[in-house]
Amino acid sequence: MIYDKLNGQTLAYVGDAYWSLLVRKYLIDKGITKAIDLQKNSIKFVSAKAQANFYEIIKEELNEIEKDIFKRGRNYKTNSSPKNTDIITYHISTGFEALIGFWYLNEEWERIELMWNIIKTKMEEANGTISIREECC
Repeated sequence: MIYDKLNGQTLAYVGDAYWSLLVRKYLIDKGITKAIDLQKNSIKFVSAKAQANFYEIIKEELNEIEKDIFKRGRNYKTNSSPKNTDIITYHISTGFEALIGFWYLNEEWERIELMWNIIKTKMEEANGTISIREECC
């Protein structure tokens, strides 16, 4: 199948799943293993607001095909409305997820790794290295 012909919603659906798994593995590798802590920390990566910010971080790295994939995801018409964010942020995050889905389906592992490393570096610069929370007493 030629994955670059898929609609933006389908690419975003796959991208959302893969991105969530990537983030969860990263957090577990950092020693975060309690479900409540995984959830709390994963929001920093998987919320629509976070993903819209990630797009801003990586957009200068994108080639023309990737920009088109992002636009396909961002511009996909949907009947649902976001629960926790504004519609513009939601559409940008959907475009970001479409990119992740596109790279995943096309097995563009180097591209995923490059973008993931750029994002992780920015996150760690802004928030400090994520690690096991210290238990009190």
